[in-house]
Amino acid sequence: MDRELGNPGALMTSPSLLRLGPVDAGEVLTLQRAAYVPEAREHENLDLPPLLETFEQAKEVLGDPACFAWGIRESGRLVASVRIVVDGGAGLVGRLIVAPDKQGHGLGSSLLLAAEAAAPPSVTVFRLFTGERSAGPLRMYRKLGYVETHRTPEKHYELVHFEKPRVRTGGPVR
Repeated sequence: MDRELGNPGALMTSPSLLRLGPVDAGEVLTLQRAAYVPEAREHENLDLPPLLETFEQAKEVLGDPACFAWGIRESGRLVASVRIVVDGGAGLVGRLIVAPDKQGHGLGSSLLLAAEAAAPPSVTVFRLFTGERSAGPLRMYRKLGYVETHRTPEKHYELVHFEKPRVRTGGPVR
């Protein structure tokens, strides 16, 4: 199975952009925990779902045909990943993570844009949420064209929900 994402050079030149699956669950989970600990501290909530997800749950989600997971490797190391779960015409973006030592270099933005482009043609809108104290992600989502739609309470903070219509560029959609 060819796991390379079509035309990754349009967004990035050196990292390897790959489709992730159940075989990657352990590595994804390790990266996920490292990336979400600072978020948990910022929100004073160590019970964030990404920190509680088990290996079996990660493996199951990554094997779900409705889940399209992508990652970036540098020198063989998984340094970023994202999941898009297709629900009708919506692509539900989740678990956009970048290794703490690689944050702030554009990997998250590049990966999210590549994942949006690679989502199935049935996806017409992307939706995601993050905590209100996640300054970097909030800035990035707005910069990438996501618009805040609403907020929901979560413990002693709010979740900020975003939406972005799919923008199709170039030739025919495959």
